[in-house]
Amino acid sequence: MANKGKPVIDRERCKGCLLCVRSCPTKVLGADLSPNSWGYYPSKAVNEEKCIACGNCYQVCPDAAITVYRQ
Repeated sequence: MANKGKPVIDRERCKGCLLCVRSCPTKVLGADLSPNSWGYYPSKAVNEEKCIACGNCYQVCPDAAITVYRQ
């Protein structure tokens, strides 16, 4: 059985570079349509059930705004 995960993104730390969106092999992440308090449009989990806990998003995030939990 494949790994299952849950990505958690800190909206206030994310500056919306979307590197995590591009690095996700299963297309779990996408851009949020509402800005954070800084005016940036952060990433968010749009298909959380597809997360395989690979950690690619965590590794490429320059702001350390993502934590991936294994379930």
